[in-house]
Amino acid sequence: MDKQRILVVDDEKEITDLVEIYLQNAGYEVAKFYDGRSALDFLAKERVDLAVLDIMLPDVDGFSLCEEIRKEHYFPIIMLTAKIEEADKIRGILLGADDYMTKPFLPMELLARIKGQLRRAGAYNQALGHGQDREIYHIHGLELDGDKHVCRLYEKEVDLTATEFAILLYLCRHMNQVVTAEEIFEQVWKEKYLDNNNTVFVHVARIREKLGENARKPKFIKTVWGVGYKMEREEGYHV
Repeated sequence: MDKQRILVVDDEKEITDLVEIYLQNAGYEVAKFYDGRSALDFLAKERVDLAVLDIMLPDVDGFSLCEEIRKEHYFPIIMLTAKIEEADKIRGILLGADDYMTKPFLPMELLARIKGQLRRAGAYNQALGHGQDREIYHIHGLELDGDKHVCRLYEKEVDLTATEFAILLYLCRHMNQVVTAEEIFEQVWKEKYLDNNNTVFVHVARIREKLGENARKPKFIKTVWGVGYKMEREEGYHV
């Protein structure tokens, strides 16, 4: 079986080389670059399973690089930054990042997050069910196939990241129930939820954008103020 390949892009050579050592020791193949353009050239020719991107790069910034990657690829992206500003985190998530780490960080923590994202991406790319019953949800023209990991809106496929699909699937599995942001975060990210964590809010906003939702009158993901989110199915079925 081929090793999973991690793309690491950071102009700080010491950090990149250290991350490479930890990842290689964990059994991953590493493609490392010190600028964004070289990374994009590599992606045009080679397969990657996950990317770790620094925001501050010498040519294109990590946000622009993330945006370019998301035009063609849906593997997990973890952003690195020396800044602690919440606005940077929100911007990265809106552009398609799945996770975010602030420098300085412990290499073992980054490794743990990489493993978690790859597990989630693996579930995204595999059929979950092996029997005759299939997990399919139909909500007002939206179809979510939990077995094939496909989302369609009015029969047109919607490109979701693994994290976005996992959130939508969790809401579908709890149809007509209100679920808190804390519950979603802990079930999808498998980490303890911390106060003032806007990660779920931003991901839900991005899902709504991809579904063409009216933010004030959402058709699919309803906000229950002060509590959480829910999806309502008035018609359709769950097989």
